[in-house]
Amino acid sequence: MLDQWLDWSLEGRHPDVSHGVFASGTYQLHAPGIVELIPNHYHPAAHACIFSAAIHGNETAPVELLGHWLSALEAGLATLGAPVLVILGNLPALKAQQRFMTTNLNRLFNRELAASGDEPDRARALMDAVDYFYARHSSLPKVHYDLHTAIRGSRYTRFVVEPFADAVTDPTQWGWLAAADMQAVLHQHQHSWTFSHYSKHYHGAQSFTFELGRVAPFGENDLASLEPMQALLTALGEGRSPASQPASHMQFFQVQHELMRQSIEFQLCFAENIANFHRFEPGTLLAQDSEAGDFRVEDTPLYVVFPNAAVEVGARAALLVAPIAPPTTGPVSSPPYE
Repeated sequence: MLDQWLDWSLEGRHPDVSHGVFASGTYQLHAPGIVELIPNHYHPAAHACIFSAAIHGNETAPVELLGHWLSALEAGLATLGAPVLVILGNLPALKAQQRFMTTNLNRLFNRELAASGDEPDRARALMDAVDYFYARHSSLPKVHYDLHTAIRGSRYTRFVVEPFADAVTDPTQWGWLAAADMQAVLHQHQHSWTFSHYSKHYHGAQSFTFELGRVAPFGENDLASLEPMQALLTALGEGRSPASQPASHMQFFQVQHELMRQSIEFQLCFAENIANFHRFEPGTLLAQDSEAGDFRVEDTPLYVVFPNAAVEVGARAALLVAPIAPPTTGPVSSPPYE
């Protein structure tokens, strides 16, 4: 029945039976797009894991990745040894194969959210689901991997965004991410109300946003390149410690500046199809805004990530980042934001 879960979710309905069993555990369908898996036996290295996808509806590779894992569980080809909450975020957008319906769901995960509408309502439902899950498994260390794909090409095809929060990232995570063939890590410099940020900020979880290649329709994703990521999810689901590689296998970046769209008369001054992590030299004009004025690179080269001039007024149009040294024996020590 788990392999039918996506169909039920997209149809927006509960099946006649909302719970069931498989070889190594049980499942409970809490709501469309939200299923909790409970193991028959907790393994010693078990974490309370949240795996989420489709926070943006056109990002299908993570949905396929989780679908393969759920099918393997049901077929007995994978074993459950840890509690896992699996979430598909924006179901109407996933069904329509578009990024969002009315507003970007991945900017709404704030307990002070007051906006109304379908996507704000969904954000509140997902926050409640996270709170409930972590409360039920409070004795276990917490992990949240929010899986995405990028809307453009990238110098680093697979990279991770570490949310800003008081909770410190366990250095073990860097080894896991390197072994999962992540190529770069981007450290956020301030609160940004994404889904991964919610779990780290409010629950102290080891939480990241994963960018796993480029947006593509169902059936057209390069899942072979994501086999190391599949292995990471499988290991965490089994409740065992994943494979590890030196953090130095990845390039680390720190956000230095956010380009914000402050007016209707806003433009990015580079090609629309430019890749993530493209380098701009000092003096380069990057943006023009009738409210905020021009933005030029100053003394140090900057690399652009997530550029999108078509965002709503008041939203982020790009991140500008700079490389930093990888961690050695502990968490990355980020330079002060300037």
